[in-house]
Amino acid sequence: MLLKRLTEASGVSGNEKEVRQIILEEIRGFVDHVSIDRLGNLIAYKEGKKASKKLMITAHMDEVGLMITHIEDSGLLKFIPVGGIDKRILVSKPVLVGKNKVFGVIGAKPIHLQKREEWKKALDLDQLYIDIGVDSKEEAEKLVNVGDYVAFYSKYMEFGDNLVKAKALDNRVGCSLLVELLKEVKDISFYGVFTVMEEVGLIGAGPAAYSVNPDISIILEGTLCYDVPKLDEHLIPTYINKGPAISLMDRTTLFDMDFRKKIVGIAEKNNIPYQYRKTTMGGNDSGKIHTTKEGSITATISVPCRNIHSPTSVMSKKDYENTYKLLKAILSEYEKGEL
Repeated sequence: MLLKRLTEASGVSGNEKEVRQIILEEIRGFVDHVSIDRLGNLIAYKEGKKASKKLMITAHMDEVGLMITHIEDSGLLKFIPVGGIDKRILVSKPVLVGKNKVFGVIGAKPIHLQKREEWKKALDLDQLYIDIGVDSKEEAEKLVNVGDYVAFYSKYMEFGDNLVKAKALDNRVGCSLLVELLKEVKDISFYGVFTVMEEVGLIGAGPAAYSVNPDISIILEGTLCYDVPKLDEHLIPTYINKGPAISLMDRTTLFDMDFRKKIVGIAEKNNIPYQYRKTTMGGNDSGKIHTTKEGSITATISVPCRNIHSPTSVMSKKDYENTYKLLKAILSEYEKGEL
C-alpha cells in the first residue's frame, strides 16, 4: 500500500531522498516529464488538453525529526530537533539513526531519580539522549556520525473504524493523494510538485513555484486535528471523519476567497463532505508559492490528523477518500475551464 510505504520511509527535512525515490517509482510511466531541481524538489508534468490557466498541485515530502550533534564517551547520542517537535513526546520513543537506520531509543533520567519539581515540566532536550546499544564513543562512531538524521520508528497500522496510525502523515498523506492523481487522471494538463524542507521554513516551495510559475495552485496537507471533549467548538481546528479541511487563513497566507468558494461549490455539487480549517496557527508551502514571481492564486486542502508532528499521528481513511474525490471533482471543473 502506497501510504504505508510513504509513512514508513525516512524523510526528515533536508533528507527526503528515500521518499522521493518511492514517488519516482510510482509515477514512472504516468507522467510526461519529471525533473529534480538543485534543492531536491520533484516536479512532474502531466500533459493533456491545454487550459487557459496553469495549475500546480503540491505536497511536501519531508517530516519532522532530529539530528545528531554529539557522541558522548559513553556512546549515548545528543541531538537537536529538525522542525517543530513538542519535547514532551520524545522520551522513550524508538528511532532510526543515519542512512543505515541504526535502531535507538530516546532516554532520560528515570522518574524515580527526578526531583519533584522536575515532574511538573517536560524535560529539556539537553536532558535527553539516544541509546543505540553501545557502551563507548568508539563503538558508536562505527555506526553513526555527527550530523546524521534521526527519524521516528513507527509502523503503519489500521485500527478502529477506518482509522490509520502512522508517523509523517504530515505530509505523506498529501504525497499519496498527489501520486494517485498523477496515475489516474487522464487528458488534463497539470503539474504535480513534491517539495522539500517545508517543516523548516517552506524552503523548497519558492524555487519550485518560480520554475513552474503557476496561475493557480492547490496545496495538499495533513493538518492538525484536535477534536477532543471540553474544548469550545470554535477552537477546534478540524474534526476526524468530517471530510477534507479547506483553509481560510494561516500564519503565512490569506487564501483567495473566490477560489475557496469555487472549491466549496464543487464539494456541495458532488455531495462531498467538507469542513473549514478554523485556525490561523501554522503555515504551509502556500506561504511561498502565492508570492513567488507574478504570484499564484492558492488554496489548501488538508486531511485532518490527530497527534500531528509525532510518531503516532491518526487519520481517517474516509477523510482521505473524500479528499481524493474532491480533488478529482476540482480537476474535472478545471478541465471545463471553470476554475
